[in-house]
Amino acid sequence: MAKMMKLRLGVADDPSALQPSLSDCLATMLQQSDSLMDEIIKGLMAGTASSGPRRIAAFQGGSVKEAVLALHADPKPLKATFIEELTRLVYEGGGKDQPQPEALRFQDLQLFEDEQLDQSIEVARAQQEVAHAVDDALPALDALISTMLGWRTIQPGLNPLRPDVFVRALQATLAQHVPEAGVREALITPSAGLMGVNLRKLYRELSEWLRSTGVEPAVPVGGRIQKNTGASGKPVTDTVAKTLLTLDRLRKLLAGDFDQPRRADFLHTVPASMSLLNDMQKTDELVKRLEQRAKPAPEPAKPVDMLSDIAIDAGPAPHKIGQQLGEEVVRLMFDHLSEDRRLLPSLKRQLRAMEPAVQRLTQEDSRFFSDRNHPARQVLDRITQRSLAFSSEDDPGCRRFMESVDSAVRWLESKVIDADTFGELMDDLQELWSTHDQGAKQKREEAARALLHAEQRNLLAQKLAAEFTGGLEEMEVADFVREFLRNAWAQVVAEAQLSCDDGSSDPYGYRALVDDLIWSVQSSIGQRGRARRLVQMIPGMLERLRQGLNGIGYPPELTQRFFDHLITLHRAAVHEGRAARSRSPGIEVAESPSQFSDSASQEIEMWLDQNEAQESGFMFDEPDLAPDHVASPEAAQQEHVRAEIEAARPTPAVEVAPEDLRIGAWVEILVKGDWVRAQLTWASPHATLFMFTSIGGTAHSMSRRTMDKLRSNGQLSVVADRPVVDEALDHVAQAALKNSVEKK
Repeated sequence: MAKMMKLRLGVADDPSALQPSLSDCLATMLQQSDSLMDEIIKGLMAGTASSGPRRIAAFQGGSVKEAVLALHADPKPLKATFIEELTRLVYEGGGKDQPQPEALRFQDLQLFEDEQLDQSIEVARAQQEVAHAVDDALPALDALISTMLGWRTIQPGLNPLRPDVFVRALQATLAQHVPEAGVREALITPSAGLMGVNLRKLYRELSEWLRSTGVEPAVPVGGRIQKNTGASGKPVTDTVAKTLLTLDRLRKLLAGDFDQPRRADFLHTVPASMSLLNDMQKTDELVKRLEQRAKPAPEPAKPVDMLSDIAIDAGPAPHKIGQQLGEEVVRLMFDHLSEDRRLLPSLKRQLRAMEPAVQRLTQEDSRFFSDRNHPARQVLDRITQRSLAFSSEDDPGCRRFMESVDSAVRWLESKVIDADTFGELMDDLQELWSTHDQGAKQKREEAARALLHAEQRNLLAQKLAAEFTGGLEEMEVADFVREFLRNAWAQVVAEAQLSCDDGSSDPYGYRALVDDLIWSVQSSIGQRGRARRLVQMIPGMLERLRQGLNGIGYPPELTQRFFDHLITLHRAAVHEGRAARSRSPGIEVAESPSQFSDSASQEIEMWLDQNEAQESGFMFDEPDLAPDHVASPEAAQQEHVRAEIEAARPTPAVEVAPEDLRIGAWVEILVKGDWVRAQLTWASPHATLFMFTSIGGTAHSMSRRTMDKLRSNGQLSVVADRPVVDEALDHVAQAALKNSVEKK
């Protein structure tokens, strides 16, 4: 198979030749799917042999062997399904719509049915087989595919040819052609092993082919390897965890199946006439009669078959199992938090000091595991999330934060532990932190108001620009005028409409001015009376144009440049009586890149005036990472540099969706050469503007396009996009999945 694939993929002899596109790469790999399935069927057939080195004992049974023979006898439907499913997953980005084993969520387990649990274990076992086989070949391919996707940094999760895509295609194929669950379970692991061996060859040959054509591999995010931007946890190797923690038992813990039956409240068992009995002095007599009653014989202990692999004493076994399992889950959760590189060492010590209190709580209140809003979960969530604001214990505000956590730990040690205790603690911490954040909160609100107004203006400007552009069809108008109307003047008209309180659609006549401007610069219009009218209207027109541009803070140098070009056209029409079609040097300059887009086919870009940019910390310091457009002299001077860099930079093939980051996510942003830790605290309603805020209240806002650019260049890296405690519990669920796979 290796030689055949070598011929199919080929190796480029001339690196300077045309490099393959991503589409070529995917199509080339998909061409191998037929041969890949042939190798799997061939290997399964070898496993049915009665003797030999490739014989598989599980394949000797009647139903399994019959299924393999049936697949071998007519492989076309099997291969057709595999090719169809693999193609769908590859071109949909790797099946992101489907739950993936590595993304198993702790909170979702209680919603799983038995069939879903079995399917998760089935896929995880197959994934494990393939991952072990391709472990050495996959990183090189991830780096090359990331480059072809337009990324400068390695993005393994975006690789449409990653192993789990092939595993899911295999699982879906077997599910369709091998309906019996027991037979499919016997086939999927050997099939995945065969797939992994051959997929490793494909990965190596594909990497060699891409390198030979001159494709350069991407680099790790930010050129750094895990600089405080990810969690790490040690593999679960504890014997108790392997024998006790499984997906099925974890799901039952979340459902409360192990909860101890509540003891009947004594007040509910006391007869309503007890007060009367007391009055009649018959209480003693009643007690004697109760004592003389024969005690019922204890019921025989029921066997517990769900934990047949460990010894369990007779008695209230389910509650005992729940206690042991709860202790294990809490221990593993805190173990993962202790290994998380994003958390400061001093905070980890404080969390360890809180562990006994959480253990005591969970023995009596299993809602901690199933309810994300449980007060104890909220305390851990808020503490760990707030701690992500600090990358070092020397950061401003860190010492004050750690003092509040230390006080909380000492307070817990002196209290009776229950949900109300943690609720009271959460209220106290929240009140204390709100006092610390009062100034920062006010800054965030002011910045958010400025950005919200900017988004509303830009969205309205886009609609107006479409109207202006439509009105210019089939008209001979200078390009710089077209650009001015669809960009700067659209912003002026939009700002005027938003700032008007009486609901007028054109309060200052800026919308009506568009028709006069277009008429004054048309190059194919009659000349009778034209010069006289131009002389009368030009002074007022220029004054109103200047007034409108000043209203949005348009840079004076750009205003003057536009007026110079416009006056050149008007002078030609008034004094020389000729059409404005002439190509004077001034007209040539007019078509050079301006602060706005220089192409009518491009999307209208974001605009913020200087005050809005300052209030919201809009990023425009670096030329190659400038915002889409900001009204400032600095941005205007650097525009030609930005245009050159934009022309040289490849456009990313995959856009980073804003949904990838949710409110509350922590990131690191490269600002003026320094990495700054900030939290996503606001996103505009239409997801065009985003604001990140540091713990001190400093805002760093940007457009969606700028955020995508920063992320693709490795200059904005995600520290945590989900609560840290949720991630720790997800690792517990993944440990349970691993144990379930090994147990099966």
